[in-house]
Amino acid sequence: MQHDPFFFEKTSSRQHPPSADGSCPVSIIIKALNEEEGIATTLESALRAVQVVGGEVILADSCSTDRTVEIARGYPVRIVQLAHADERCCGVGPQLGYQLARGEFLYLVDGDMQLVDGFLEQALSFMRSHPDIAGVGGRVLEMNLDNPEYQTRNDHWAQEKSGASSRLDCGGLYRRSAIQAVGYFSDRNLHSYEEFDLAARLRTLGWGLWRLPVDAVSHYGHTTRPYQLLWRRWHSGYLWGLGEMLRASARGPQQRLRLALQEIHEIRLYTAVLIWWMVLLALLCLPASPPVRVGAMAILLLAPLALMTWRKRSLARGLYAVTAWCFNAAGMVRGLLQKPRFSQPIADSRLLQDASPIEPQPSANSTSTTRAESLYAL
Repeated sequence: MQHDPFFFEKTSSRQHPPSADGSCPVSIIIKALNEEEGIATTLESALRAVQVVGGEVILADSCSTDRTVEIARGYPVRIVQLAHADERCCGVGPQLGYQLARGEFLYLVDGDMQLVDGFLEQALSFMRSHPDIAGVGGRVLEMNLDNPEYQTRNDHWAQEKSGASSRLDCGGLYRRSAIQAVGYFSDRNLHSYEEFDLAARLRTLGWGLWRLPVDAVSHYGHTTRPYQLLWRRWHSGYLWGLGEMLRASARGPQQRLRLALQEIHEIRLYTAVLIWWMVLLALLCLPASPPVRVGAMAILLLAPLALMTWRKRSLARGLYAVTAWCFNAAGMVRGLLQKPRFSQPIADSRLLQDASPIEPQPSANSTSTTRAESLYAL
């Protein structure tokens, strides 16, 4: 049997054991980088949740340069910060919080999200009654529909079905024992796709994932202009994540890579984009008259734009989709060529603020537990 290179690393139960007396049922890990605009409401929604179920809130900060940490200091939350700013990436945030977490269950959310009241109770009830499930998520409400990318995501969530799931994009509630079984929460070499990587590692060991048909979080996203966002994601390495994840999967058990190739439809799309580029380049070398070459290239260039404009019912959204394809295809290649920086999952960090777990204070009219037991049986 081929083993994951991070397996049996330092992230064991001895490093961060769950509270023996059950005083910390859930650790809500909020990964953040420069989220001063909405971090207060994110923290408040998380604190409301743990006041009902009991637990702690952890802000995992990747060296924010704005007032994110300053604002968080005003709340009874634990604040852990990445020690080295040059190690920032999406994959480090979950791991950063996990290294400090005390909860039996771990709920991962982003700093630009707000938890929907009531979801955590239902997710906990489901997890406790289904011990073979490693993680559970819910519906994501996209709030920033001015951006074409989030419009596309909103379309995706509208089609997302409840039930067994291949991955828990945009966060979810995970079982600590399942994370311990795979050795670490997230691969800090990954600039994105860390949630699929986690899902693939869990599923390789036989764990299941589930999505409940209820709202889990509201996602506000970036207010950056669409094309600026694409450029920023290239510059930050976010668009390299798919290639990095594929490279990491190829080093692990064969099933991980097989799951990625079968289930991540973007791989086929971006591969088609690369072939499209090669055909365009080949047309430049055709032994044909310039008008023929120019005409053939024009048709080939405009065909995807015409198709996406028709599908999106908008020229602007169609143009953005094709541009995004190109950025992501280039990013996939860049990520495949990117060698991992770290051979072990532990990230250097510093604890900026500590806080004790919050005791549960269930509301008198809470019926979420019985709803979960009756509606979401496997």
